[in-house]
Amino acid sequence: MISLACELAGVPLSNPILTASGTFGFGKPYAPLYPLDKLGGIVTKGLTLRPRAGNAGTRIYETPSGLMNSIGLENPGIPAFLDRELEVMTSYGPAVIVNLGGGTVGEYKEGAELLTDVCRGLRDAGKRAADLIELNISCPNVKEGGLQFGLETGQALEVVRAVRRATDLPLLVKLSPGARDLTEMARMCEAEGADGLSLVNTFQAMAIDIRKRRSVFDRVYAGLSGPAVKPIALRMVHQVARAVSVPVIGIGGISGAADVLEFIMAGAAAVQIGTYNFMNLRAGGTLANELLKLMEREGIRSLEEIRGIV
Repeated sequence: MISLACELAGVPLSNPILTASGTFGFGKPYAPLYPLDKLGGIVTKGLTLRPRAGNAGTRIYETPSGLMNSIGLENPGIPAFLDRELEVMTSYGPAVIVNLGGGTVGEYKEGAELLTDVCRGLRDAGKRAADLIELNISCPNVKEGGLQFGLETGQALEVVRAVRRATDLPLLVKLSPGARDLTEMARMCEAEGADGLSLVNTFQAMAIDIRKRRSVFDRVYAGLSGPAVKPIALRMVHQVARAVSVPVIGIGGISGAADVLEFIMAGAAAVQIGTYNFMNLRAGGTLANELLKLMEREGIRSLEEIRGIV
């Protein structure tokens, strides 16, 4: 019998297919389209302590084999999420992973404390709560001129250390492909208590409107995702999985079952699906079914027997 079951930082998953932050909302847009219990987990859109309106101008732009976005972390804020969204998310069945962002170390810390307190209260009352936090260190540090926390190990260390001290929830850290030294960053996160790593976030990119003689995006640059980035993301997952002992989640251009197996063979414990959610509105269900068939065809009984074999 073929098993898709796996584990992520002590949290059991029915399969390795998770949704990537910012591509699935809180699940509601997709819930009418297919049973969300087909997924191993749902990652929330990026949340900050206070609501954010996001960026002005063009936010989504299609490119050959990819998608560019400049959303700007639009979100209702953590208190509103806890009041209005968390209970509905937990009702879908899969693991719930809260993506946490912030503009200062203090905001990250406060956000983690609030999430932790509410989740602890829910569990004490016998209710389901969020299962993990995914720390988004690709946010700009507003006190340091907007430089991303995730680019330099020293800045990232402050955030990871502060959040680790603020929560007892399993902690994933989502790494930026623009980090000066990705394996050094990964080792630092592990040393500071991260229970797992997600990689990679979008790649900084640009598009120009030749008629308007300006960048397509008000903020000039935007994040590139989709099939075009998969070979680079796969290489990065392979490198990081060999540098740390904590589980790694592979992200980047996955749009078929073969892609999932590639990331598992490169060392990933699970994967996240982003752009493919827009290409196929039933992506989670499609991939789960395709993965079972492909594993049967290839004579693979479990993910564990192929994980990290390359």
